[in-house]
Amino acid sequence: MKLLHIDSSILGDHSASRQLSHSVVESWQATHVDTQVVYRDLASDALGHFSAASLAAAGTPVEERDAAQILEVQSNEATLEEFLSSDVMVIGAPMYNFTIPSQLKAWIDRITVAGRTFRYTESGPVGLCGGKKVIIVSTAGGLHVGQPSSVGHEDLLKVLFTFIGVTDLEFVFAHGLAYGDESRANAMAAAQKQIKEALFA
Repeated sequence: MKLLHIDSSILGDHSASRQLSHSVVESWQATHVDTQVVYRDLASDALGHFSAASLAAAGTPVEERDAAQILEVQSNEATLEEFLSSDVMVIGAPMYNFTIPSQLKAWIDRITVAGRTFRYTESGPVGLCGGKKVIIVSTAGGLHVGQPSSVGHEDLLKVLFTFIGVTDLEFVFAHGLAYGDESRANAMAAAQKQIKEALFA
């Protein structure tokens, strides 16, 4: 079994989402000892934003690509294959300004590929990633679970992964982290309890 662990927080060791995503992975490994973990830190090893150059590189015949296009295509394909070959994904997704980090959006743009992770049919789009499990660690300074402000974060991620065929999708929430020391401690403790007792009960 292969687990892909993604972190996207820009806060390094101060990140709540990193702390919790690592707890999820450790708990998973404790109950699935045969798991091979692949780690990708989107903050320290960031993908470039998806651009016209990205599309041009993919659309240029192999023999006509310049050096920059070759690197772009190789990076994109490696990112996609890393996702496709994984059985389980653990994604640290903090909320920045009511949405996901731009680094995580750049990764999403590399894995949402027509013909690879979804396809269009006469009756509509069909996801091609069924059978994968995705656990998302959602952290935020404010309180957004079940609120309209979740539309660019939790709701966005639900729509995306459902679109590509993922039906086994779970969230670990730690919100209200900026509401004072007590609120932060309670939110982190609740998230750790969820990881230990609910996800892997």
